[in-house]
Amino acid sequence: MNLIRPIRVLTPRLANQIAAGEVVERPASVAKELIENALDAGATNIDVDCYAGGVGRLCVRDNGHGITSDQLPLALSRHATSKILNLDDLESVVTLGFRGEALASIASVSRLEIKSAVEDCPGARVSIEGRDMIPVVEATAHPRGTSVDVRDLFFNTPARRKFLKTEKTEFGHIDSIFTRQSLGRFDVSFSLTNQDRLIRRLPMANTDILKAERVTTLLGEQFIKNALEVRAEAVGFSLKGWVCRATHNRAQADVQHVFVNGRIVKDKLVSHALRQAFRDVLFHGRHPCYLLYLEIDPTQVDVNVHPTKYEVRFRDSRLIYDFFLKSVTRVLADDRPSNFKPVKLLSTESRFSGQLSHQSGLNIEDARSNVGIETISALMYRESHSNDKVKTSTDSMPPLGYALAQLHGVYILAQATEGLILVDMHAAHERIIYEALKLAMDDSGLVSQPLLIPLVIHVDEGTATTAEDTLEIFDQFGLGLQRIGPESIRLDRVPALLRNASHEELIRDVLADIAEFGISERLKASRDQVLSKMACYGAIRANRPLSLAEMNALLRDIERTERSGQCNHGRPTWTFISMHELDRLFSRGR
Repeated sequence: MNLIRPIRVLTPRLANQIAAGEVVERPASVAKELIENALDAGATNIDVDCYAGGVGRLCVRDNGHGITSDQLPLALSRHATSKILNLDDLESVVTLGFRGEALASIASVSRLEIKSAVEDCPGARVSIEGRDMIPVVEATAHPRGTSVDVRDLFFNTPARRKFLKTEKTEFGHIDSIFTRQSLGRFDVSFSLTNQDRLIRRLPMANTDILKAERVTTLLGEQFIKNALEVRAEAVGFSLKGWVCRATHNRAQADVQHVFVNGRIVKDKLVSHALRQAFRDVLFHGRHPCYLLYLEIDPTQVDVNVHPTKYEVRFRDSRLIYDFFLKSVTRVLADDRPSNFKPVKLLSTESRFSGQLSHQSGLNIEDARSNVGIETISALMYRESHSNDKVKTSTDSMPPLGYALAQLHGVYILAQATEGLILVDMHAAHERIIYEALKLAMDDSGLVSQPLLIPLVIHVDEGTATTAEDTLEIFDQFGLGLQRIGPESIRLDRVPALLRNASHEELIRDVLADIAEFGISERLKASRDQVLSKMACYGAIRANRPLSLAEMNALLRDIERTERSGQCNHGRPTWTFISMHELDRLFSRGR
């Protein structure tokens, strides 16, 4: 077989089909491109109709500014777009689409029809099948906007069609795309139908209540019930949205949505920063839930790194990493029972048991001077300002109320203003001690001890250079690291807290993180893991009787402690049962 072939220019049809392989993976890919085109056209209403999982037919209609009849054939050409004109436009892209290849790629593997009209002009229609015919424009009646009708997807590439799943599965992917796009634009109304059956209708959400309604519809009631609002700003960018408490988590990372300038992205830098933010409060192996919107100068982010435009590249990735990490960490740390404020949706009763407002700062001053567990535990059992009688006045009742009793030596029952508080006393005390230990350790620093036999670690030259450039990071955590050769580093000092750790594995993992993300939280995580174990052993155990004064002292410390909603292992430390829920249990008021 002769493998030497002359170089030839690909035919336009083959080039389009290759491009379609990158852009059009399945019907959901078509839906994504068409919805993005509609949004770029200034649409305020978008309707998506599906038949046979989007393979038989997928139609997207919008009320955007439309396409003139003379430009309809040009819209089907490769790399034809109205969204960028020169390199300067490409470096500051503000539209969702800009490559000008979506419609051409879709047309090459389907039977495509476009109807469109601009304001005060008659409509026009153009159709094409698999790029094998010259598009012909015809006059037709159509309101302002554009309708794109895609039929028989992959009819001329049967091999591609064989890789598609069942109609139900393919529609599920379209619904996921629809959900993401709807979450990105609250100022646009959306509808989704399947086989002529209305699946979703989302009105325009221009108020906080309507936004909460849309999020509830798309992500579920539990998302909003457990959502903490994120609002952070820095020079040149801002972050808004919601992260859920760690107690609301998932087995898969399927409720994690990040938008950059309105564009849904899947960025490993951002994902890693958010995982680190939840590290101290989440069960191992579980995934957090969040919906976040980053607004940034378009010149500071490159969206032209992948045909599907899901991936982006930040000019200052270290700054973005720190911004996400610190913003979300602060919100999670401030999640404490300061005040109950139920989230109310449009024209409904209080659908959710309670939403917390937040305060900042950990106020356990005595822990700064002594890290001993016995000393910190003693703080918990100081005499309460209240006596052993239960206070029933709601005028100055604290968020977690006042203790009523201890249940089976495990739970504390407390009466709050709006209902009943149940506290897992061991889990709550464990978090209180843990936060106090971290605070004291941050104040006094880590005490280092020299290794009897220094550890020599052999690495590649690039890793050795990374270690040499970041010695101050290791020194902050009491690790004495230095480069001793082109491919060798030496560790001669470790913090006492980490004396039993696997030092070589830890150093290698930290260097790998720094090389990939420009930062690493592993050293802090290793330190906190030791402190967490210390706190677990020092916390009060089950079946230990407490007086009302001791129980009330514990409740007050929960209110002051950061991340007090979860213990060190991610379990909830307390829960709230409203009077409405209690009345419903006993059928009161019926």
